[in-house]
Amino acid sequence: MHETPVACDLVRTTRLLLHTLRDDPADAETQGHALLVRACFVRRLASGIYTYLPLGLRVLAKIEQIVREELDAAGMQEMLMPALSPIELWDESGRSALFGQDALPAFLIDGRGGRFVLGPTHEEVVTVTVGSQIDSYRQLPVTLYQIQSKFRDEARPRFGLLRTRELMMCDAYSFDVDAPGMHRSYDEAVAAYLRIFDRIGLTVTPVQARSGAIGGDVNHEFMVTSVIGEDKFVKCPNCHYASNIEAAEAGEAAEAGEAAEAGEAAEAGEVGSSTDPPKDGAPAHSLDAPSMKTCHTPGCTTIDSLVAFFTRSGTDRGAGVDVSPALTEITPADTLKCVAMMTAQSEPVVVAVPGNREARVPEGWRLFQEADFADNELFVRGFIGPVGLAEKGVRIVADWSLRRRSGPWVTGANREDHHVLGVIRDRDFSIAEWGSYATVQDGDPCPRCGSPLALQSSVEAAHTFQLGTTYSSKMSGGSFLREDGSRAPFYMGCYGIGISRLMAVIAEENHDEKGLLWPEAVAPFQVHLLSIGAERSEETRVAADNVYVSLKDAGAQVLYDDRELSAGIKFADSDLLGIPMRVVVGKKGVSRGVLEWRSRRTGLSGEVGLDAPGAVLV
Repeated sequence: MHETPVACDLVRTTRLLLHTLRDDPADAETQGHALLVRACFVRRLASGIYTYLPLGLRVLAKIEQIVREELDAAGMQEMLMPALSPIELWDESGRSALFGQDALPAFLIDGRGGRFVLGPTHEEVVTVTVGSQIDSYRQLPVTLYQIQSKFRDEARPRFGLLRTRELMMCDAYSFDVDAPGMHRSYDEAVAAYLRIFDRIGLTVTPVQARSGAIGGDVNHEFMVTSVIGEDKFVKCPNCHYASNIEAAEAGEAAEAGEAAEAGEAAEAGEVGSSTDPPKDGAPAHSLDAPSMKTCHTPGCTTIDSLVAFFTRSGTDRGAGVDVSPALTEITPADTLKCVAMMTAQSEPVVVAVPGNREARVPEGWRLFQEADFADNELFVRGFIGPVGLAEKGVRIVADWSLRRRSGPWVTGANREDHHVLGVIRDRDFSIAEWGSYATVQDGDPCPRCGSPLALQSSVEAAHTFQLGTTYSSKMSGGSFLREDGSRAPFYMGCYGIGISRLMAVIAEENHDEKGLLWPEAVAPFQVHLLSIGAERSEETRVAADNVYVSLKDAGAQVLYDDRELSAGIKFADSDLLGIPMRVVVGKKGVSRGVLEWRSRRTGLSGEVGLDAPGAVLV
């Protein structure tokens, strides 16, 4: 009769699939990734595709268990949806138009039964699934979750498990009758996620973010500060404003003393948005400055090439190009960068920022594409400037940072291979709207209170969204009967947390020069038992076996290194694997009736009697 195998919490290393590496793999970009490979937790199969070996799978299982416990405690129900979904569902939601873009890098499969999507996310599937099961408001609210592999056709997988083509993810979805109910479900899910991070030992900062291809109005990313993080976020130490760099806005620089007062007002909820008109600063240059001058600047389509053009010697600029000595000392900050964008209402606008800053693309806007330049001949790529555009109906918006300086600027002449020198704001061009149009930098003023913002590198560990009716209003069956008998679309939320990514984040945040330092809650084992010299001493082997059984009886999860190898190799592997507690049974200790223990994280060590090994668990 076949019996289902029972998970064993004790494993002998001689029977474990374990082949540690001495050196970092050549493709490892971070220390955490290198250690996961060296310690035999994962192995790379192809770019962005990894096998989870027994030790790695145990860590994933620990993380999954914590996630399940917290989501179950929050009243959510676990389900499992198929990884494959028909393309027609994505056509119905409209998201199939995003395939092939970084916003939604989905894998498409042409099968015998039609065209399918190998799910990067499951909003469409869950909407039609719940719609087929729930027909009345009396059945709401409900929140469902699954733990499943996701597939994303990443253009450039990086950092091991942090950006992969296949990942293990927990995605939850809430369904409510109205917006207030959605807000309550959202708050409950966020609270559950914060408890998950607390249990696995990660400090996260929820920040405002953009919804991207998922949709919805309100969403938060859960950021873990990390030196290897590709994501960045800003945080105000005064009023606690926090946002990822894509969604972050800056306020206008406050006068001395204003920031503290604004901070108090922000805490009291009395501060207006960043679109409130700022106080006008005094222009840095007189309006009777020399008039503009057009200069031939061949091939200078970037700020760096423009500055290099003026700062090199006159003979290198070419014949007929004469500039004042002052221009030979210009910096990017003396140039005016003008970027053509299309608003959500399909209105072409020009965004002006200092040349030493990057333009921020507001939510719903996009940069000009080839077709846009072809349809708008006023805009000459690489040579866009503000002069004369307002008179031709083009709206010019500018970042706060330009408010305190009127000129003179070097900027594009709206003519190929030409720039204009000596441009003065309010004399030669005007600004239709001021706002936060430059990517936020460290030290920029907070949009709420004016205090300096702190920029931090981070890794995104989770993302939550208030979807509203983004999917239910488009998908067939995405509605229910209200109390008055009319039909209404579900108000939805979705909540994603990367299980395999968390494993990588934990490894990045918990290691030293010797190896990994797993938090006890997610460690593959609690105790790493090492027998030293057992191959030469039967007494030592028996003592180690007895300790092994005693720890099992005490409820411990133990990895027993019973290999016939030197003490140095075993100690090195133990440090590399990073199991919280190391227990050593050796000939000298056996002769004294003791075993040695050492904490991997703290380095604290000691001895306990061989007859009471369970004491190391206290």
